[in-house]
Order: sequence, then C-alpha cells, then structure tokens
Amino acid sequence: MLRAMSQPVPEPEISAVVPAYNEVESLPILLGELCPALEATGRTWELVLVDDGSTDGTTDVVRAAAAREPRIRPVLLAANGGQSAALAAGFARMRGRVVVTLDADLQNDPADLPRLLAALEGADVVSGIRADRQDSAVRRLSSRVANGFRRAVLGDPVTDIGCSFKAYRREVLDGLPMFVGVHRFLPALCVFRGARLAEVPLAHRPRRLGRSKYGVGNRLWRGLHDLVGVRWLKSRLVDYRLRD
Repeated sequence: MLRAMSQPVPEPEISAVVPAYNEVESLPILLGELCPALEATGRTWELVLVDDGSTDGTTDVVRAAAAREPRIRPVLLAANGGQSAALAAGFARMRGRVVVTLDADLQNDPADLPRLLAALEGADVVSGIRADRQDSAVRRLSSRVANGFRRAVLGDPVTDIGCSFKAYRREVLDGLPMFVGVHRFLPALCVFRGARLAEVPLAHRPRRLGRSKYGVGNRLWRGLHDLVGVRWLKSRLVDYRLRD
C-alpha cells in the first residue's frame, strides 16, 4: 500500500466510501486502482471500506488492506443490510469535507475521480452519467424506465441515479434521513434541500468478476415502489437558511 503504518494519518480532506458485498475477487483490484487515484489528487484522504456482511472472504481482504494502509478504515457489518445500510454506516464514520462514493464491482473507473472533483468546485453534488454503458439490453431498458419515471414523479433533475460514482460536499449529506433504498435517491434529496447539482459523463466498464447483486426484480420494481415514500418525504423535508 501507500503509507507505512508508523507514519501519522492526517485529517482527511476526501473520504471515499465504498460498500462491498461478496467482492473477494474484485476488491483487491479496486484497491490497486482507487488508492493511487486518491493519492494523485494531492489531497489528504481516507477510504472507508464497508464490508456488508460478506460470506466469501471479502472481510479478510478488508482487514488485510486496513492492516497495510492506515488510511483504509474498515467498517464490518454483522449481517448483510444492503447498499443503503452500508452507505449509512460509512457516512457515520467518515471525516472528510468531500465525500466520494463508488461500487466495489470495478464497473466504476477510479481514473474518473478528477472529473468528479473538478465538477464539485462549482456544485454541492456531482452525479455521474454512465457513458457507453456496459450492461445488458434488459438492464439498460429497466434503468431508462426507472430514471424517467422517477424524474416525472419527483421532479428531480438527476439523469442516471444508478451510477454509484458520485461526489458530495459533506454538509449536504448532514441530517439526511437514511432508509432502505436511500442510495437511489441521495442526489435528489440533496437537491430538494437546495444543493447545486452537476453531472459528468463517466466511463462504465463491464463486470468481469463476481455476480451482480441487482436485477430487474430488486432494482426496477423496488425503486419504483420507493418513489411513493420519497415523494412524501420530499413534501416534508425541512429547509432553512440563516441570515448573514
């Protein structure tokens, strides 16, 4: 890894939060890409690596990585809680002023990190758009339907909510309610509270290792069902600003 254990760990400017569930093959490759990408930003950083109750050896990979690199902070969940629970656990432990999220399945390319950070200079939330998406036709169609229906129901401007590679100013996440399925709506919820949104096209790579945790049944239909609750929540969000 990149830093000897005897050296002090500075307060991070960037927190990368990565949920991982049964990614024993993909995770070492991701760490080999993501840690150098974070280092290349020239900013202090931490990687909050959340093992979401894995059963395939992912936990051992997380522990070993944290033992080698003190800027990797392991969060080990006792049972599989899903992506929203893993992100909530990571957010509760992050310390950086800038928060970056991405998946552990290698479909997000850490080399795109500078594009997200550059866009965040003029925004509060940056959401990626998967360019030349490397998924099946069925998955692309279900995503297009879900995105279109979500925008129509909620009136939010997010193009591709399913792209997990995102960047936030930490303050826009503070106080957001965490619930099952919230990972699909985080940028929209931030926008509803007045956050400035930017979007950038990002690389999308085919899944080479492991198995996808989502299909039409647990992504499209569950996401559409969640809209009912999020639409109600949008109408109840509290937003206030202090005078200068």
